Amino acid sequence: MKLESKVPPGSLATKWTEYKSKMNLVAPNNKRRLEVIVVGTGLAGASAAATLGELGYHVKCFTFHDSPRRAHSIAAQGGINAAKNYQNDGDSVYRLFYDTIKGGDYRSREANVHRLAEVSRDIIDQCVAQGVPFAREYGGLLANRSFGGVLVSRTFYARGQTGQQLLIGAYQALSRQISLGTVQMYNRHEMLDLVKVDGKARGIIVRNLLDGKIERFAAHCVVLATGGYGNVFYLSTNAMGCNATAAWRSVRRGALMANPCFTQIHPTCIPVSGEYQSKLTLMSESLRNDGRVWVPKSVSDAKAIQKGEKNALDIAEGDRDYYLERRYPAFGNLVPRDVASRAAKVACDEGKGVAPTGLAVYLDFAEAIDRYGRARAHSRGIGNPTEAQVIELGEEIIRQKYGNLFQMYEKITGEDPYKMPMKIYPAVHYTMGGLWVDYNLETNVPGLFALGECNFSDHGANRLGASALMQGLADGYFVIPYTIGAFLSQEIRTPKFSTDLPEFAEAEKSVKDRIDRLMSTNGNQSVESFHRRLGKIMWEYCGMSRTAEGLKKGIDEIRALRKEYYEQVYVPGTKAEFNPELEKALRVADFLELGEVMMNDALNRNESCGGHFRYEYRTPEGEAKRDDDNYTYVAAWSWSEDGKILMYKEDLVFENVELKTRSYK
Repeated sequence: MKLESKVPPGSLATKWTEYKSKMNLVAPNNKRRLEVIVVGTGLAGASAAATLGELGYHVKCFTFHDSPRRAHSIAAQGGINAAKNYQNDGDSVYRLFYDTIKGGDYRSREANVHRLAEVSRDIIDQCVAQGVPFAREYGGLLANRSFGGVLVSRTFYARGQTGQQLLIGAYQALSRQISLGTVQMYNRHEMLDLVKVDGKARGIIVRNLLDGKIERFAAHCVVLATGGYGNVFYLSTNAMGCNATAAWRSVRRGALMANPCFTQIHPTCIPVSGEYQSKLTLMSESLRNDGRVWVPKSVSDAKAIQKGEKNALDIAEGDRDYYLERRYPAFGNLVPRDVASRAAKVACDEGKGVAPTGLAVYLDFAEAIDRYGRARAHSRGIGNPTEAQVIELGEEIIRQKYGNLFQMYEKITGEDPYKMPMKIYPAVHYTMGGLWVDYNLETNVPGLFALGECNFSDHGANRLGASALMQGLADGYFVIPYTIGAFLSQEIRTPKFSTDLPEFAEAEKSVKDRIDRLMSTNGNQSVESFHRRLGKIMWEYCGMSRTAEGLKKGIDEIRALRKEYYEQVYVPGTKAEFNPELEKALRVADFLELGEVMMNDALNRNESCGGHFRYEYRTPEGEAKRDDDNYTYVAAWSWSEDGKILMYKEDLVFENVELKTRSYK
């Protein structure tokens, strides 16, 4: 199979504009005759469904939630990037493009990333028009802050609730189209299979989660916007319902999964506190604007903290190692996520961790509180403020910027982060891999499109902070409404599809057979126990650092676990009712296959880049060591019924940036 990226010719700066002006279009009267299925209602899905509906297509939109507003995009905290240069600090479309390419360790497609940087500016205007309450400066202009891996301030934010506010804006647009009848909404419906007719995606099989009924839906094309697969690790910052089933079922129907080993470990999460914890909580990267990361210089101090004999305030300033500032002076605490995560792991591996488990570092706001407090005291004419006044005024500013995040931290840990540094540790957060798509966001299966985190296209081996929301809205509002026409313009004479076709019957039978197999196993182990065991295997062998020996062992262990799963899993209840355990069982079955592909991808890539850190391939300083001669490509994987895994390559061509070692020093 030859992977055609379908990147149009022309210069990088004008490629997208020229392509839009020349691409095939669908006339308004023909749009009304065409049906589109959109699966997922996060930022990418909601914005795509709303925009396609407004264009005149008949859209069927699906979510397994009770409301589109419960999509996981709501959990995003820190902000959304855009090359507006409001701070007049040298930002530009090219700089956003370059930072994203570099941040992804030169493993993403140039044309897609530049398009993302271009449309980023339109996203902010769109969202402001929708009423998204972005933070503003005193004079009323939109405020910006910095995120990791860049030297400019380009991140727009709504306190620590940016994802929620953006999703409400997209939901408003979606609700308008629902009320106008252009979008038909199906809540509590989960996609369990893709239907292909004559090789093209023409529908889906879903399960009504309320009554267990299996239903068929047909359309001229299918758009997936179902998020990432981070929950394959069990413990992650994702909501527990997040899963890979829609994407993986598409892989089982011939779509390719690209770069699945590129998993992002976020450095700023509340550490694991117990064996049976099922969810991790993210503390926004925006906190690293003001928080300083450190550990004790001495192992003895760290051991005392772990035993509860000392706390952070007992460690003198001279006895603290601000290791990010020491190792990466140019970027300091705002290095990219993969760099910060590995540095935290190194510190803890040296025995300097500050939690009872030894797996935590400090994120300290004392210096910022003091700095802000003294600045505000000066602005108010307080010539010689007391220490108490400085702290009070400084905390007031921190509360305005991050108050809800601090409140969340205190509720979960029981510690006041205004008085005591936060404890943080890396955790699985985002997946850069996803379904392979071309420039039109179409997979190798004609008529099947993938948006947002569901595809692989924009972030390479590591995503810079505040870029997920940018990609989701770019794909939904400004890319797919154009590029879907390249496919649908050839379908205007195609009548509506009947769900009575034999392809729908075959897919429905396949779904029912999978359900019956799980329900009839009647083993003695819960779905949750298998998922937890899978997560431990994934984290141990395919987590923050990987080795060839470990990956081979992990592949064997996953295969054994998958065999045991179908022999010993127990799913209570019945299939013809609301049954969350059955939902989970189907999702974990897919994770057990996806996990094996992830490990094969990591084993194949004999280099270190971004979130993929192979221990054997590192510099003398311990940094990632890429192999551009042999691995400058996208690895796209297939899966067959017999478990045969094949890899296909898309070579990455860099004509506008120089491939060089990523440095933040």
